[in-house]
Amino acid sequence: MPPAGDAAHAPPPPHRRLVFAFYLTGHGFGHATRAIEVVRHLIAAGHEVHVATAVPEFVFTAELPRSPSSQGLLHIRRAILDCGAVQTDALTVDPLASLLKYHETAVVPRESILRTEAEWLTSINADLVISDVVPVACRVAADVGIPSVCIGNFSWDYIYAEYIVASGDHHRSIVWQIAEDYSHCDILLRLPGYCPMPAFRDVTDVPLVVRGLRKSRSEVRKELGIAENAKVVVFNFGGQPAGWNLKQEWLPDGWICLVCGASDSQEVPPNFIKLAKDAYTPDAMAASDCMLGKIGYGTASEALAYKLPFIFVRRDYFNEEPFLRNLLEHYQGSIEMTRRDFLHGHWKPYLLRALTLQPCYDGPTNGGEVAARILEDTAVGKKCISDKFNGARRLQDAIVLGYQLQRAPGRDIAIPDWYSLSETEVGACPISENIKTKESTESCFEDFEILHGELQGLPDTMSFLKSLSELNQSELKSNGKQPQERIAASVLFDWEEEMYIARAPGRLDVMGGIGDYSGSLVLQLPLREACHVAVQRNHPSNQKLWENTQARRLENGGMEPVVSFGSELSNRSPTFDMKLSDLMDVDKPISYEKAREFFCRNPSQKWAAYVAGTILVLMTELDVKFTDSMSILVSSDVPEGKGISSSASVEVATMAAIAAAYGLNIAPRDLALLCQKVENHVVGAPCGVMDQMTSACGEANKLLAMVCQPAEVKELVAIPNHMRFWGLDSGIRHSVGGGDYGSVRVGTYMGRKMIKCAASDLASESSVSDAPVQSNDYKQNAIELLKSEASLEYLCNIPPHRYEAIYSKDIPEVITGDAFLKKYGDHDDTVTAIDPKRSYNVKAPTRHPIYENFRVETFKALLEAANTDEQLSALGELMYQCHYSYNACGLGSDGTDLLVNLVQEMQHRNMSKGESPSLFGAKITGGGSGGSVCVMGKNCLKSSEEIIEIQQRYKAATGYLPILFDGSSPGAAKFGYLKIRRRPSSPIAAK
Repeated sequence: MPPAGDAAHAPPPPHRRLVFAFYLTGHGFGHATRAIEVVRHLIAAGHEVHVATAVPEFVFTAELPRSPSSQGLLHIRRAILDCGAVQTDALTVDPLASLLKYHETAVVPRESILRTEAEWLTSINADLVISDVVPVACRVAADVGIPSVCIGNFSWDYIYAEYIVASGDHHRSIVWQIAEDYSHCDILLRLPGYCPMPAFRDVTDVPLVVRGLRKSRSEVRKELGIAENAKVVVFNFGGQPAGWNLKQEWLPDGWICLVCGASDSQEVPPNFIKLAKDAYTPDAMAASDCMLGKIGYGTASEALAYKLPFIFVRRDYFNEEPFLRNLLEHYQGSIEMTRRDFLHGHWKPYLLRALTLQPCYDGPTNGGEVAARILEDTAVGKKCISDKFNGARRLQDAIVLGYQLQRAPGRDIAIPDWYSLSETEVGACPISENIKTKESTESCFEDFEILHGELQGLPDTMSFLKSLSELNQSELKSNGKQPQERIAASVLFDWEEEMYIARAPGRLDVMGGIGDYSGSLVLQLPLREACHVAVQRNHPSNQKLWENTQARRLENGGMEPVVSFGSELSNRSPTFDMKLSDLMDVDKPISYEKAREFFCRNPSQKWAAYVAGTILVLMTELDVKFTDSMSILVSSDVPEGKGISSSASVEVATMAAIAAAYGLNIAPRDLALLCQKVENHVVGAPCGVMDQMTSACGEANKLLAMVCQPAEVKELVAIPNHMRFWGLDSGIRHSVGGGDYGSVRVGTYMGRKMIKCAASDLASESSVSDAPVQSNDYKQNAIELLKSEASLEYLCNIPPHRYEAIYSKDIPEVITGDAFLKKYGDHDDTVTAIDPKRSYNVKAPTRHPIYENFRVETFKALLEAANTDEQLSALGELMYQCHYSYNACGLGSDGTDLLVNLVQEMQHRNMSKGESPSLFGAKITGGGSGGSVCVMGKNCLKSSEEIIEIQQRYKAATGYLPILFDGSSPGAAKFGYLKIRRRPSSPIAAK
């Protein structure tokens, strides 16, 4: 793409005064500060600018110069046409609240907005509409017949798309409408650090838009009374005051902190200086030695322009952040401070590390001037030079968007280097370089000695070893920009020492599902997608750590560093470190409750509970003493939120790798039960045990038949050759920690308690009753049966006929928590709690596991029946019944219903033609409320073709292409573990 900076050499601007309508989003002051720079140049050229925005007027009047020649050229009109992101605090976005707010702000009043804005544009005789980046502005301009130009580094369709993944797809129409609005835009002026923006047809890249300085470094320091040789950090978290409780000891001796955006009532220590609300931030930045804040376009661009080291704290659901972070890291201008260290005041190592950075951005910073010239030319009908690579760019944007939203299994989901760093031919996408031959994959094994275990021909294990072989720190640096997780991992291990690798797959819930915590028989298939974990024991004195951890270790003792691959685009921290002493309370392990609170402090690092929680459980349950530290690398191909047990695979692989490294002999069943404790008590998700059991004990191409009382493997059932199972992801994020799953579990345990109480009452009545019976033996047997049901441990031990005959009529549809507690005391479940103010469904959750256990037993028996369409139809009917029973419990979703309906349509379409169906059944899986469906059909080519057709029809209906899970692999016990070591002649071992 030709640099847009050449636009600065275009002919002089036209002599007539132009009228620009500038629509500016109210999301953050960063948009306003860059808009002001563009407006400044337009006004200087004698043009009239009308700004429509929710940003306060003083932001403009304080920044723009007032002179006789500019009088009457700037007009500010308050207009709320979008809402940006709703923040719960300076570091966290609420995705669902953001979607709801946008619906209220821009969707409900859309017709009124279109009419009002069209009238306004006509009334001011606008020559051009500019948008940063208000979607509806482009549509209004097209309706009125005025050209429009967008300016930005992201667009709201991209940002909100991830919110829908997190919050459910019932708001997906918002994204399609926004993208359609943007498609009316004539040109996108794209800023550095940009996100994928495939809705725009024509793109011109412009330089950084940066505000200029008003005062020198010396002038600012003199006004603030700061010595020239003092070290200064500017504290800049934008316009989101959070009442930070700042403390003097958080800074190194002699340091000063300049606090931007502090409230009038906020008290600060003597080594902190609270800047005035109207303080000019660029001057404060230029007078400082480094900056601590959150990444936004304004802070990132000005930090680059003024070569100011930037210590940033990661934010949740700020989906533009990874791209700006890549830009900063590319120019060696930033380091990340973990949220835990930020909130706890562990600032010193980061501040000292920041002083060693040498930011090297030397590109242009005149984006405001360049953009203004392009806007002038566009307004008078001069067409900018078309970008011949626009088609390729849109394809690239779509590819990267797919990386983020679908996270295809087995694919590196880091932002490709070629995406945002290509400066010449953007269309020259080196995808072919990522296609590796089998020979090149196998060549990496020459770097390792495999001292124990076998690869078993698993391609994902080979790929994992290949990724280890590429973790050469010197080569990473010489190859330029690398994902932060790979840089961290390159110094994680001592390559001269042994390391241990375990592997655990995800699972497809064929039958059983939520019946597991009620003692049901379940049938589970271990998937091809799996998690690998590498563990190395380290003596603290020999441990290699990344810089901020190294500094903290010197102060606090040995650290346990953890790196997770695949974190970049989910915008969670890729690294986590802690001291083993954090898990100890004097001489014993901390309680699970304290551990859960510990890991919940930082949402971006909450994932570490699944990893570090295994250490605490081993310490608590098996009294394991960890005398040295360990390094852990997690790499998972099991996508999160799809209902295929991504969390269980991480837990099982981690515990298996730790057990191998420390010589712990843990039986597979026991390991699964220990990992369930991690999920229940450390993470706080009330799941049953089938996920961990399948991941630990499963075998490839066999259904694990297990009775969950609590975890008894009945047998491994071979899948008949004529039959096949697939998983299809609905795109709706699933979480067993979610409210629906937990409330259904509570309702199930309420129902069990009601049945036990009813059985106890009936047994007492029967023992004193004088009613005639057939015989004393019959009466005694009836009483014994009631007594056994009065002490019922697992709800699935009641047959359906017994439930219908004795108990069903007395189980209420719904009951409030308060009413239940008053009558029954408690529901006797150790991993959930009853909310007295909440109403719970009881009848459907009670009925489901009783009938599900019967369905699973029938399903298992039918697997051994003759190979006929009648066999497959009966199996499919059982799956459909299970699916609709989930819905009755409140665990369904539109997406999973649609997938099941599409399977039924395929089945009925073939039958209506007199043909034999290929697909016979489908059901929601796991904890429900989204996630994936399991599909069953014939093992034939036609079935695979129909699966592809279902994927395409689902995409046509929803815009989302389901991920297909097809294939199986061994569980952790069958895989065992690998013990490997770098060969002495290999590049890393030679470092």
